[in-house]
Amino acid sequence: MDYITQDDKDKIEHELNTRIKQRKELSDRIGRARELGDLKENGEYHAAREDQGMNEARIKQLEERLATAIVADDTEIPENMVFIGATVKLKDVNTGDEQVYKLVGDMTGEFDPECIEVTPTSALGMALMKSRLGETIRADLPRGEKRFEIVELS
Repeated sequence: MDYITQDDKDKIEHELNTRIKQRKELSDRIGRARELGDLKENGEYHAAREDQGMNEARIKQLEERLATAIVADDTEIPENMVFIGATVKLKDVNTGDEQVYKLVGDMTGEFDPECIEVTPTSALGMALMKSRLGETIRADLPRGEKRFEIVELS
C-alpha cells in the first residue's frame, strides 16, 4: 500500500504525460538513425533505442504507481495525528537529540539538513504513520531499534 499526496499524484501524472508525448520523438529519432545505414555499428540508432527502452520502462513504472497508490485525504485526519505531508519534531528517548522529519509520499531528492524526508514505507515512516503528538514510537532502523517521542507536529 503506497500513500501519496495529491501533489505527488499530480507530479507523477505530469511526468507520465510528458513521457508519453516523448514516444513519437523517440520513434522519429530511431527512424532517422536507421536511415544512416548499418545498424550494427550505428551508435545513434543504439542510443535512441536505449532511450526508448528507458522511457517505456519509466512509463510502466509510473502507470503501476498510479494504479496502486492511495491518495491521502488530509481533510479527515485529526489535527494531532501524523499522516502524509506532516512535519514532526522527534526527540530520541535515549540521547535527547531532536530532529525534524517530514512524512512524504514520494521523495523529492532535495537535501535539507533541517528537515529529513521519510516515506511511509520506510521503518521510521511506518512507525510515524497514524501516531499522535506526545506518543513515543519505536522504529527498527538499520542501526538498531530507536525510540522517539513526538514533541511537535505541523
